[in-house]
Amino acid sequence: MSQIPAELKYVSSHEWIRHEGEGVVTVGITDHAQELLGDVVFVEAPETDEEVAADDEIAVVESVKAASDIYAPIAGTIIEVNEELEDSPELVNSDPYGDGWMFKMELADVGDLDKLLSAEEYAEEIADE
Repeated sequence: MSQIPAELKYVSSHEWIRHEGEGVVTVGITDHAQELLGDVVFVEAPETDEEVAADDEIAVVESVKAASDIYAPIAGTIIEVNEELEDSPELVNSDPYGDGWMFKMELADVGDLDKLLSAEEYAEEIADE
């Protein structure tokens, strides 16, 4: 059973979002997503200062099984990427909600957080996968 922390928000494409306050969020992929991918061997991070729209393909995670696109969960600007993933992509597997975070964004509209899935709604979405 995958971990789905109740305090985070989610999107159907398996990214999690943690609001850090003042319109800044941290984004990563869910425990469920990293289980589906298997051993992560490479993470292509987005560019900092890049403005993105919701659902834009902005990063790639490669595993021993497949490569998977990572999407911007909401519109905003990429303000930081997790540079540790360059040397240690396995952090996505070992700590997807902690050291395996992927990037931070400054939101274009904080109200967009209300459009994201709750932990319970995300659990329902992945129940049949």
